[in-house]
Parts: sequence; structure tokens; C-alpha cells
Amino acid sequence: MKEKSIAFALRVVNAYKFLTKEKNEFVLSKQLLRCGTAIGALVREAEYAQSVLDFISKMSIALKETNETEYWITLLKESEYIDEDVYSSILNDCQELLKLLISSINTSKKKLKK
Repeated sequence: MKEKSIAFALRVVNAYKFLTKEKNEFVLSKQLLRCGTAIGALVREAEYAQSVLDFISKMSIALKETNETEYWITLLKESEYIDEDVYSSILNDCQELLKLLISSINTSKKKLKK
């Protein structure tokens, strides 16, 4: 997940560069940059969590940031700042992160119950 979140953050950074330079779009792209790069930072924080509960908390916040990122990606597509191909590709990566985070959180919650 660490590698995937870094790769995703780099895609978001590149999308931000494109949107600001080519499309002169600064508001939506800044929101995308903020939450899209926060995912990886939170995953990294969770690596050194103080407890299972702390790990779940950090990963849950990463999950929320991923969900918000999906919103901004959709809004950029619906407002025609990005085309269908870019949208589908980056959305797929975002949804993959969502699934990984959900799985990791659920696994950690099961460990707590034991």
C-alpha cells in the first residue's frame, strides 16, 4: 500500500501541474492535491502507530481522504477539466486504494476482537 499511495500521490501532483499550467484551474486542483497527497502521508504515519487503535485511526483518516479525492476527481471530470480517459485511469487507482484501505482497516479490527 505504501508504494501504491506514493505512486498515486505522484499522479495527483502531475495532474495538479497540468491543471494549473494548461487549464488555469487553481481551486479544484488544489483540493485534489491536498487530499490526494495526504493519503500516502497518513499511510506512512500508520506504519509507526502506537497501537492497533492508533493504526486504525490513521488508516481511517486516509480512507476519508481517499473518498474525498474521488469526489474531486469526479468534479474535475464533470466540469470538463479532465477527459474520460484520464478520469477513468486515475479513478481506478483511487478506488484500488479505497479497497486496500478498507481491507487493512477491517483486518486490524478483527485483530482487536481476538
